[in-house]
Amino acid sequence: IGRGLRICVDQSGERVRTSDVNTLTVIATESYEEFAENLQKEIEKDTGIRFGLVEKHHFATIARDAGIGDPEAMGVDESTVLWEALKAEGYLDAKGRVQDALKTALKDGTLVVPAEFVAELPQIITALKKVAGGLEVKNADERKRVRARKKVLLSDEFKALWDRIKHKTTYRVEFDNEKLIADCTEALRTAPAISKTTLQWRKAGVAIGQAGVTAKEMAGAEVVTLDEDDIVLPDLLTELQDRTSLTRRSIYRIVTGSGRLNDFKRNPQQFIDTATKAIKECKQFAIVEGIRYQKIGDDDYYAQELFEQEELTGYLRNLVLDAQKSVYEDVIYDSGTEKTFAIDLELNKAVKVYAKLPGWFEVKTPLGGYNPDWAVLVEDPAGGERLYFVVETKSSLFAGDLRQKEVAKIKCGAAHFAALGVDETAATFLAATTVAEVLTH
Repeated sequence: IGRGLRICVDQSGERVRTSDVNTLTVIATESYEEFAENLQKEIEKDTGIRFGLVEKHHFATIARDAGIGDPEAMGVDESTVLWEALKAEGYLDAKGRVQDALKTALKDGTLVVPAEFVAELPQIITALKKVAGGLEVKNADERKRVRARKKVLLSDEFKALWDRIKHKTTYRVEFDNEKLIADCTEALRTAPAISKTTLQWRKAGVAIGQAGVTAKEMAGAEVVTLDEDDIVLPDLLTELQDRTSLTRRSIYRIVTGSGRLNDFKRNPQQFIDTATKAIKECKQFAIVEGIRYQKIGDDDYYAQELFEQEELTGYLRNLVLDAQKSVYEDVIYDSGTEKTFAIDLELNKAVKVYAKLPGWFEVKTPLGGYNPDWAVLVEDPAGGERLYFVVETKSSLFAGDLRQKEVAKIKCGAAHFAALGVDETAATFLAATTVAEVLTH
């Protein structure tokens, strides 16, 4: 399925990468449930991946750095300890089947593991994502076009809300070069251990017969560790300069200050990749800390008409239907937190109108586009005062529970909307988990 397909392009020839457009519809000769189940079984058979099931040995190959010598694989015993911990947290059932709690934790970046496995958390998350997601096969019969609710879209309340958040901005950055070098040095110093360079080869026998060409792996696979003296070293400064755009002087200070030059001799390619990642991450967050937004002008904004022109499509399983206060007739949600938030917005008398902001409403940041979750207009029942909010909803607001990139984008969002605020009735940007937190802000 999907052989030869390409990502869609728009009228100007630009790639459109949203899942709303790039959706493959299959007209199957069986029921939706049977098709989804059989497709999953076929992929499991072909790839060896068992969707939705985590076995006790699942983490055995994850590399662990004991602080002495080369990194070693976690092994079955430690993998079992981690598996039991995930089960105790409610992420897995007794048979290792993935629970909704694990899917939510992976999506929100809130996965909890024992302290002894925190250093391997990125590898653990990667391993779990391979089996936790299952297949994104949706029932086309549940597909529903989500239209704008004109009564809300054309109301004075929504116009007042939209006028406060619709304008676009540009940004400039200022950062402390010495602090950036210090941060990069520390990030490289504490980066994962570098393993020795190895060569691996495998043998296969190829047979040509009436059934075609077949290949079968034969005994004789070997892994050989290369001696450091046999490795030709590339120009480290030039490689990192090309990849990170820092000066050679800065890169020299970072690499020498990290105390890890011997790792470069051990495995040049892995060291360059690790250093590049560490430096780029530090650059991104240094830029965010010093970012300054400025409104482009009164004529550069997201037009209100886009709510009618840009079609949205949802599925019954992730829709709050017949939302009376929303700018859309139905609200598309991506998590349980968003579903609860939308329902509470509908039920709370203080909330006059709101919008689950669509994907085309985007704030430009150095880390890529940022799409806030909600725009909300609240009216005080007692005094009649109107308050305008742009809200980012997360299941947890603790910075440690969110991915660094998420935290950085939220900071950029706050700076963007602060730049748009010109008077006391400007929209306030905040992160919240419930409607009550918004109303008491």
